Amino acid sequence: MEYLFQVKIGALIGLLLLTLLFGFIPARIKWFRETDGTGIHHTFLSLISCFAGGVFLAACLLDIIPDYLSDIGTVLDAQEVETPFPLPEFIIAAGFFTVLILEKIVQSFREMRGAREERAPLLHDHGHGHGLATARDLESSGHHVHVDLQAHSSFRSFMLFLSLSLHSVFEGLAIGLQSTDSKVLEICIAILVHKSIIVFSLSVKLVQSTVHPLWVTAYIVVFALMSPLGIAIGIGVMEAQLTAGPLIQAVLEGLAAGTFVYITFLEILPHELNSPGNQLLKVMFILIGFTIMAGLTFLG
Repeated sequence: MEYLFQVKIGALIGLLLLTLLFGFIPARIKWFRETDGTGIHHTFLSLISCFAGGVFLAACLLDIIPDYLSDIGTVLDAQEVETPFPLPEFIIAAGFFTVLILEKIVQSFREMRGAREERAPLLHDHGHGHGLATARDLESSGHHVHVDLQAHSSFRSFMLFLSLSLHSVFEGLAIGLQSTDSKVLEICIAILVHKSIIVFSLSVKLVQSTVHPLWVTAYIVVFALMSPLGIAIGIGVMEAQLTAGPLIQAVLEGLAAGTFVYITFLEILPHELNSPGNQLLKVMFILIGFTIMAGLTFLG
């Protein structure tokens, strides 16, 4: 038992350090934050963003939602709950509409404060020096503008961070609740590979948003702590022999999954696919990101 505890602590430290490493690559390298570079620079950043979109799409469809459906199915079977109503899917929808309602409330308050350009919220200039054009500039240009490369809203970036963080806690729980060291190592290696790609993609999205650089750093640090937190909670549950709480965990997973559906399909993918230029190349990079994550999922 003592050796198993040591293996879990090693997994905790390894996850923390590797997540910080891959998260700070886009956050600390100035090249990822430049907005006045060449056309090649913008194209490359756009393709990296498309790759991240493919990663998040695969994480949503092949990882987060299947994990949640499996967990809540197990919980409902254990509780002997049988209903013709699609309860698991309803919880995902609840998470989706929670984010939608919260975002529209935020937009309404901004409109009340006189932000006329908030009908296109992702073009809003927060004054952080991200090189966004103002609404007046866009109108005077006479062109139809879809979405600026740096124009992810800070609210949606936060919700993306929140949903991924919740999922990371549950991934850590999966390690902390294991009873054999071989299973701990197996799951830990899978999560290390998976989370390295996820945190890199998350960091790319954050540095391309209207989030202040200090907050980007804070987000990455907190996100890196989530899986270790889950491991610590799992160790505590194992040590205390607690069995309560699986239903709450499953419901939280469902809400996080709904949040992720919203962010993936209404923010990340439209952001790149609605902007002009290199459409086929963008789709190819989305497919590359999706395929890599699908391959990792297939390999277990």
